[in-house]
Amino acid sequence: MTLIVGVRYLLSSGGFALATRLRHPGLYRGLEPQIRREIYWSLASAAIYGIPAGVVAWGWRTHGWTRIYEDVHAFPLWYLPLSVLLYLLAHDTWFYWTHRWMHRPRWFRIAHAVHHASRPPTAWAAMAFHPVEAITGAVVIPALVFLIPIHVAALGMVLAIMTVMGVTNHMGWEVFPRFLWRGPVGEWLITASHHQRHHERYRCNYGLYFRFWDRLCGTDAGVGGFGGDVALQKSPHIPERK
Repeated sequence: MTLIVGVRYLLSSGGFALATRLRHPGLYRGLEPQIRREIYWSLASAAIYGIPAGVVAWGWRTHGWTRIYEDVHAFPLWYLPLSVLLYLLAHDTWFYWTHRWMHRPRWFRIAHAVHHASRPPTAWAAMAFHPVEAITGAVVIPALVFLIPIHVAALGMVLAIMTVMGVTNHMGWEVFPRFLWRGPVGEWLITASHHQRHHERYRCNYGLYFRFWDRLCGTDAGVGGFGGDVALQKSPHIPERK
C-alpha cells in the first residue's frame, strides 16, 4: 500500500507539474531545491499513509471488518453519491480542525512548518508533511470505512477527489475554468487561489474541499491572486486557465 500511495503521488503530482511546465513554463523556475524537498517529504508521508491503508485492505478482504461493500444493490443507488459527500464532509471537518491545531505555535514549529516551507507551493507539495502531520492525515479515511458504509467504487471516487484537489490546490495556478472557481460554486469550493492565500498569510483559509468551516469560524480570507477580499492586500498574481 505504501508503494501504491507513493506511485499515485508521483503520477498525480508529476502529471500536474508537467501541465504547469507546458502551460506556465516559468512558474516553478528557481524552485528546484524546494521541489526536491517536497518530493522527499511526500514519499516519507506515503510510507506513513500506506500503514492504515494496508490495515484497511487486510481487514476488508480477509476479515470483513470494514463497512466497504461490493454489491451495488446493498444500499439504494441514491446512497452512492451521498456516501461520497458524507466522506468529503467528514474529511473536510477533520482537516479543518487538525489544520488549525497545527497552526498553534508549538505544533507549527514541530511539524507544520515543513509544509509551509513551500513558498510558493508547487504541484509536488500536496503530501509534503512532517511525520506527525502525515499521521493526522493518514488515519481519517481508514477510520471512516469502519463507521460509514461505502461502495468500493465510491471509495475510489473519494480517493480520486482527495488526490486531485490536494495537488491542484497547491499548484500555483487555476487549472479549473474561471466560471467554476469565480462563480457561485467557487464560493463554497477551495481551489488554488483560495489555498495559495493560506500559504501566504498562514492564519486563514484552513479548509480542504469546502469553505464552510472557514466561513462559519471567520477564517475565510477570500481568494488570492485575483482581488479576493478587497479589505486584504492583494496576493501575488496566480495564473489562471483561460
